[in-house]
Amino acid sequence: MSKSKTKKYRGSRTFGAGTHKNRRGGGSRGGRGHAGGCKHHFVRALQEGRAYGKYGFKRPPKAITKYTSINVGELDQVSEILLSKGMAKKRDGTIQISLADINVDKVLGSGQITKKLSITASGFSETAKAKIEKMGGKCHIC
Repeated sequence: MSKSKTKKYRGSRTFGAGTHKNRRGGGSRGGRGHAGGCKHHFVRALQEGRAYGKYGFKRPPKAITKYTSINVGELDQVSEILLSKGMAKKRDGTIQISLADINVDKVLGSGQITKKLSITASGFSETAKAKIEKMGGKCHIC
């Protein structure tokens, strides 16, 4: 019966690994962790699903301005509720709504209008303006 591998290598210092520096440290495996994912371990990184490189950029929070918007069709539906709560007024058959009171910045043009509206806001899209004025309403920029 032949010797086992461990018995065979007893006293040999390197256990068949060449010089004494081999099989020591992270260098013997090409780096530690995810090292070399873009170079010598590229295929392994692809198989494990790790992304190569960086994508996009992060905007600084100071540069981001958030606008709240509402569609013309939603304003048409909500107008009666705003009247009942006292957030809008009715004069000469026109419902007057100030969007600064309800923290809305811009009016967008999606939806249908069935009422005559006079809206005050800080911005209007072209389609919203056209729909409001087509029904005989007015757009006021504050």
